[in-house]
Amino acid sequence: MRRVQEYAQANRWVWAALGVVLLWVVLSAVSGRWSLSSLSGIVLSASFLTVVALGQMLVVTTGRGNIDLSVSAVLTQSAFLALVVIKGDDGLIWLGVLVAVVLGAGVGLVNAALVTWLRIPAIIATLASGYILASAALMTNAVNFGPRLAAPGLKALAAGKFGGVPVFAIVTLALVLLVALVLRHSVYGARLSAIGQSRAAARLSGVRVNVVLTVAFVASGVLAALMGLVLGAYVGGAFLEMGQPYLLQSVAAVVLGGTLINGGKGTALGTWFAAILLILMVTIMQILSLPRGTQDLVQGVMVILVLALAARTPSRRGTRAAAPAQP
Repeated sequence: MRRVQEYAQANRWVWAALGVVLLWVVLSAVSGRWSLSSLSGIVLSASFLTVVALGQMLVVTTGRGNIDLSVSAVLTQSAFLALVVIKGDDGLIWLGVLVAVVLGAGVGLVNAALVTWLRIPAIIATLASGYILASAALMTNAVNFGPRLAAPGLKALAAGKFGGVPVFAIVTLALVLLVALVLRHSVYGARLSAIGQSRAAARLSGVRVNVVLTVAFVASGVLAALMGLVLGAYVGGAFLEMGQPYLLQSVAAVVLGGTLINGGKGTALGTWFAAILLILMVTIMQILSLPRGTQDLVQGVMVILVLALAARTPSRRGTRAAAPAQP
């Protein structure tokens, strides 16, 4: 039993994975369909959330309560701009991707500058940039730039299937494994964990803290922007507030997945499992016909409970050197 507890403590993603299994059983019982194929649509929906949450996880891992509140606005504005540029033409997908990457990287750089140079708390800085982007999206929506169409190639990526498995779910899982490898086996992953545990110690060790922070914010912005492009293709266009559901849920997926909210330890695999867990939770509540407000309330209470449990977990930072994040 002690070994099981130690393993779960070292691999916090286990709890999210266990939650997925339990909720899948509940969903199967409620819907009367006992089949793994019923998870296909849920995993696809969770994949959209996972991409945004992975960037959020990198920011949270930097510590000091850092959260990127601009992701929903970045997602929405990216969908508007990228689809306007692509105009439904496969030959212009590269240009739409470039627009999304530039937008996401630009917002990430601004957020990082506000946090590192002006010393503005990340929550305030990203909230402000998010408001500005939301206003820009509102103005973009008011101007007629022509049809906002998704190219067939993007539709195939967002909604296509390969061997019965959603293509985008496969792409997302590959991204999860890539981020897990970066966290666990790269120099950047070790430095990210180090500054999350103690910035002062990281600086004394020669870590360029501001550079590590900037990369995390830029990655968060780019992933949110690319997700806007794919989500726009999936729903067939762009609309205001399309990114709003991903704000609370991206933070919830990070926390439920086992990433420490006070920084120093992130888990990409846990974030993926937690995203599936959240979509399962929402699906069950929708089957039970619970109102949207109640769904948000349940998710909020879930996050609070997890944070409360995490706060009661003994910290061993002072007894060990900085360790790389978990996969």
